[in-house]
Amino acid sequence: MLRSLLTAATICALSACATAPSDTPDDVSMGPRATQLTGYFASNPLDGKAILGPPPAPDSAHGKADRTLYDETRALEGTARWKTAIQDNDLWGGGAIKRFSCALGVDINATQTPAAWRMLHRMELDVRTIGTPAKDAYGRPRPVIGNDKPICVPREDWMKTNSSYPSGHAMTAWSWALVLSEAAPARADALLTVGRESGESRMICGVHFISDVEAGRTLGAAMVARLHADPAFAADLARANREMATARVKPQGC
Repeated sequence: MLRSLLTAATICALSACATAPSDTPDDVSMGPRATQLTGYFASNPLDGKAILGPPPAPDSAHGKADRTLYDETRALEGTARWKTAIQDNDLWGGGAIKRFSCALGVDINATQTPAAWRMLHRMELDVRTIGTPAKDAYGRPRPVIGNDKPICVPREDWMKTNSSYPSGHAMTAWSWALVLSEAAPARADALLTVGRESGESRMICGVHFISDVEAGRTLGAAMVARLHADPAFAADLARANREMATARVKPQGC
């Protein structure tokens, strides 16, 4: 169900979320960076098209609400919330994970918590396996197409061909939030808040509609449910839980 986010008060509330570090780059990549990691799934185990159903039609009430919210949130350019959206875009350079580290109270990195770091990035690769067929099936154009309104990342050619629905970043953020909440239930409120905010950052950023974000959360949750039946994921999750329970290094700059 579409959240009631279509007022100036909502824009103010969205802009009040946690700020990104001042040195967060404006051109962070979608990723992944060069990696030898693979996802847990050798093939797609879910029918994302069937699970989600189609995106709202542009001339429907839902579709018009999507466009209105996109247009209204362009006013956030240059705000603290805009900078946070830039950080949330950075799935492979550490920016997005830093936000989760702050919520968790543990610095997730390749040195201190290698199993957790590896697990999260393997999950991001699974997001591509599961989310791309649904994207391709529905072929929804991104909201940036056909206008020159501000977005929080550089406009690139891939935006013309990489479909908007569902949001892969929102899938990733929500799946990370769910799994990390299992590892640290006492931190679930903070972690799930970051997961929600990180998804909404895609709409704040201007590269997705809010219904793309909602669909990403739905498919991300479905992916996590399916991952729990995978022995390799279960083993990695157990290792990650032990790491995070004993980690002593706290994240800096939160």
